[in-house]
Amino acid sequence: MSIWEYANPAKFMRTTEEALPWLVGSAAICCVGGVVWGFLTPEDFRQGSTVKIVFLHVPAAMMAINIWVMMLVASLIWIIRRHHVSALAARAAAPIGAVMTLIALATGAIWGQPMWGTWWEWDPRLTSFLILFLFYIGYIALWASVEDPDSAADLTGVLCLVGSVFALLSRYAVLFWNQGLHQGASLSVAPGERMSAVYRHPLYLSMLGFFLLTLALILIRTRTEIRKRRLAALQAREMRA
Repeated sequence: MSIWEYANPAKFMRTTEEALPWLVGSAAICCVGGVVWGFLTPEDFRQGSTVKIVFLHVPAAMMAINIWVMMLVASLIWIIRRHHVSALAARAAAPIGAVMTLIALATGAIWGQPMWGTWWEWDPRLTSFLILFLFYIGYIALWASVEDPDSAADLTGVLCLVGSVFALLSRYAVLFWNQGLHQGASLSVAPGERMSAVYRHPLYLSMLGFFLLTLALILIRTRTEIRKRRLAALQAREMRA
């Protein structure tokens, strides 16, 4: 079985209809379990109870970046192979990515105020994250402003390529610049622990929950976009008749 079979809208709709109930249930269990478990952890000796924001902030920030990467891949598939499902999936993912970016910015400000003494600092990672949010808004606006869906998919695909620079900067800014208040990565594949296991394990569960939730929302919104495209095609056919 080839992965390109799922570029067929009918095949995509049948498969996702079967998978969505399991996906939504798993996402709910992991999200609630991870966040509740995280908020029941003890206070940090240095950051106190504010450290518990990590169970919302880190998963949201992770998904904000990864959703843009997913949009980039979907846009490239559209540009190269002209599969409509990939273009619609990229469009469906953008509002979800914008919300995740906004959650990351808001929780970061709440976390940063008692730690840094300010709600906002023009730190490299914070600034690149804000620009990524603006790219999300611009992407959504560009889709809405172009009437022809194929032209809109082409233009937003180019925008996605440009915005990917800031998605990478959001992820690796603390490695590119030494200055800035933002701490290094909380989790890393490099040797040595950066976070105590008492926080790390519920964070892993919360991250898994956010990933499953994001995947479920993207599939639901993609299914909606496919239905809207079908409806528009039927209406256009009736007008020509």
